[in-house]
Amino acid sequence: MQPDVGKIYEGKVTGITKFGAFVEIEPGVTGMVHISEVANTFVNEIKDHLTEGQQVKVKVLSVSEEGKISLSIKKALPAPPKKDFRGPREGGRPAGGQGKPRQDKNVPKEPQTPESAFEDMLSRFKASSDERIGDIRKNMDNKRRNTSRRRGS
Repeated sequence: MQPDVGKIYEGKVTGITKFGAFVEIEPGVTGMVHISEVANTFVNEIKDHLTEGQQVKVKVLSVSEEGKISLSIKKALPAPPKKDFRGPREGGRPAGGQGKPRQDKNVPKEPQTPESAFEDMLSRFKASSDERIGDIRKNMDNKRRNTSRRRGS
């Protein structure tokens, strides 16, 4: 019996390896779930996500000419919610801990179109970048002055 590509089956984990897990979707019909298809997050150890004998839902990705069945657990799950990128993390500071806190925290924001959101993000990045470059130049100038003073003394 050949499983239908794109169909979701209820199966039982029959074996676990470093690179994936084997799932029996019908008696005598076993496919493999590659480690990259186990979960929507990074999987370092499959044993942290699956155990032998566990019942799982899998989606058939493909069936090769040799009869090898490629399965996916993450594609059988509902899609994870999309992350909405909002620029610097909460607290108004960029992720690197650099920069100054934003002053407009309590100002209500008007709805943004994707283009204006990108433009706003780009202008914040440019301002932050200009500030960092200014700080670097100031530090380099101070180092040069201090070095030349030591030599001239």
